[in-house]
Amino acid sequence: MRCFRPRSSKPAAEVEDVLEQLQPSQSQQVSRDVRDAVGAGAQQDSNHQLSRIMRPDDANIVGNVHGGIILKMIEEAGCIVGTRHCNAQNGDRCMAALVRVEKTEFLFPMFIGEVAHVTAEITYASKHSLEVQVKVLAENILTGAKKLANKAALWYVPCSLQNVNKVTDVPPIKYASQEQEEQGRKRYEAQKLERLETKARTEEVVPPPPNPEQHTVGFSQSSLIHLVGPSDCTLHHYVHGGVTMKLMDEVAGIVSVRHCNSNVVTASVDAINFHRKINKGCVVTVTGRLTFISNKSMEIEVLVDASSLVEPDKYRAVSAFFTFMSLDKDNKPQPVPPLKIDGEEEQRRFKEGEARYNQNKAKRLADKKQ
Repeated sequence: MRCFRPRSSKPAAEVEDVLEQLQPSQSQQVSRDVRDAVGAGAQQDSNHQLSRIMRPDDANIVGNVHGGIILKMIEEAGCIVGTRHCNAQNGDRCMAALVRVEKTEFLFPMFIGEVAHVTAEITYASKHSLEVQVKVLAENILTGAKKLANKAALWYVPCSLQNVNKVTDVPPIKYASQEQEEQGRKRYEAQKLERLETKARTEEVVPPPPNPEQHTVGFSQSSLIHLVGPSDCTLHHYVHGGVTMKLMDEVAGIVSVRHCNSNVVTASVDAINFHRKINKGCVVTVTGRLTFISNKSMEIEVLVDASSLVEPDKYRAVSAFFTFMSLDKDNKPQPVPPLKIDGEEEQRRFKEGEARYNQNKAKRLADKKQ
């Protein structure tokens, strides 16, 4: 969604003539209106909202909006508020680049015809990064009913427009209390550590065996190849984080449908880590594979590798775990076929997935008690 500031249809000199013809009271009122607008804009530098109606091309064949569409809107809102804040001071002009998305909860599905209201707010700023909290409200404009559909936390770093490898300083923000600032600092340190650990445990993607058995990892493993074009990129000529997340969600959805052969929806996304930039003209290979299955959910590991068209060497750009649920004809969760494990490596990934599942389940129960 793009917003453009309307241009004046009159030259500057003509506008000044019109202002001179105003009565003193009218002129004073115009000045007050301008000052109020400027003040309101300054107060809104740390938050932003965008809205868009969900169209048929945003959804699957049964009308559920793709999780990747929501993730892309979330990233757009975060990028806008982050870039605006980081350019509020004198110095190099910069663009907020996405480096990490914390666990994202898909609380309720969205459908064609509903309006998504995406609100982004900066909640913490370190010297070279900032945290943006995003909430998505789904509105049925026929009935007026509203529901909180999604919430997420994203981390950005400001990259100079003159030199993409230069990270500029982030202007400080005002906190409501010392406790709020301290909590933000703890979240910053935790995500920084986890990002380094995730980058260190990069592993290769193993192609599935020929003619794999149904309900095995190899049977549903899927890949998508995409050539990065100008429309996918930022002003720096590297891929928007939202574009990458949309591709990842599509691949995870294909994997889950192949396994359970039913309608599916994105239930949540564990932390998405952006390890390296993907430049315009690169070829990205997005691969998804099942790692764990509970009674009614599937965890899919999604790996994004990038390479130049002329150089075959690939590098790991992004990695994440997506959780999908299988739905029946009434859009209610239904049991998922069990996963057939083959080999020590698949067994290891299954146990790690089970640990993540139990950890997230315990966290959800703790949040409900609060």
